[in-house]
Amino acid sequence: MRTVVQRVKSASVSVDGKLIGSIDHGLLVLLGVANGDTDIEAQWLVEKISQLRIFDDQNGKMNLSVLDVKGSLLIVSQFTLLADCRRGRRPAFTDAAEPTSANQLYERFIQITKNLGINTQSGKFAADMQVSLVNDGPVTLVIEREPNGAAR
Repeated sequence: MRTVVQRVKSASVSVDGKLIGSIDHGLLVLLGVANGDTDIEAQWLVEKISQLRIFDDQNGKMNLSVLDVKGSLLIVSQFTLLADCRRGRRPAFTDAAEPTSANQLYERFIQITKNLGINTQSGKFAADMQVSLVNDGPVTLVIEREPNGAAR
């Protein structure tokens, strides 16, 4: 699984001009599910993201997590995060999980965050989505965990 995590002042996602998810202060999480990913990767990433100390404390130091600040999450599926652009000019998506298993893990990822008590909104799997955000900082991180347990 590969994620791009952005600290935001606000973020929203729309499909066909209709708002389907919106948050204020929190994190926008773009999530790509790879071949071989399981619940283990989803659980690990949710724990890592929810506990990342990337929000400012009273001294302006990044010492607080989204849990600490009672922030929200907007989770958006994005298979293009798994693109392989090493050869040619057209990205290859062979590392992306097939849609049925990818959707199951995407929904599982969302459920895990909700189980932690985090206000969680989401996009619509496999839809053409329009995502808007006001990046805060900006703070943007790429976090991934490969199916064999390697983290980056």
